[in-house]
Amino acid sequence: MLGQVFKKPQKRSVFHDNIFKEIEELGLKSIGIVAFISFFVGGVVAIQTGLNVDNPWIPKYLIGFATKRSIILEFAPTFMSVILAGKVGSYITSSMGTMRVTEQIDALEVMGVNTLNYLILPKIIATVFFYPFIVTLAMILGIFGGWVAGEITGLFTADNYIEGIRLDFKPYLVQYALTKTMVFAFLIATIPSYYGYYVEGGSLEVGKASTKAVVWTSVVIIIFNYFLTQMLLG
Repeated sequence: MLGQVFKKPQKRSVFHDNIFKEIEELGLKSIGIVAFISFFVGGVVAIQTGLNVDNPWIPKYLIGFATKRSIILEFAPTFMSVILAGKVGSYITSSMGTMRVTEQIDALEVMGVNTLNYLILPKIIATVFFYPFIVTLAMILGIFGGWVAGEITGLFTADNYIEGIRLDFKPYLVQYALTKTMVFAFLIATIPSYYGYYVEGGSLEVGKASTKAVVWTSVVIIIFNYFLTQMLLG
């Protein structure tokens, strides 16, 4: 399938329009849920860390440090990708599956269109290049949510939290997170597309294919997360 996907597009103007359309459908419309979850999960991480760091010998700035590392290393790239796999993956599979069962894909093939390239490549480009921006936003809002949680609960001061964020900051960890995000974005675009493109039957089979796509995309993301962590940080 991927061999046909990465062939040269037939009409560049139509292809460029499809890319911007997919950025809107797969990226911009996901910013709201990502921002909402990131802010509150960042607050929860900070509160839980603050409640467990109750030893007077343990400095309070470690709360900010732990929150920063947790969000940058795992929460933003991996947890957000799993959430996007559920939201975006089901959309991709259901939309392409509907095109298949209603014979829209067959009509495109009759006209001589490389449907794999026409339908899937814009999704890959849109997710791979746009999702790093979404994950960066998730990092910022997650850390900000932790600061807000400290201000509300009084478990730690803003100065201590900011000191922890600045402590031992390594830009490579952000690069590591964004690298993982690009790999996960590729998986989110391709696995659901496969299940949607090759679905057979009617609307019931489209629903089953959407479920399979979300499950397998999440599983593969978790497996790739293990190996990428071993390769990039091990």
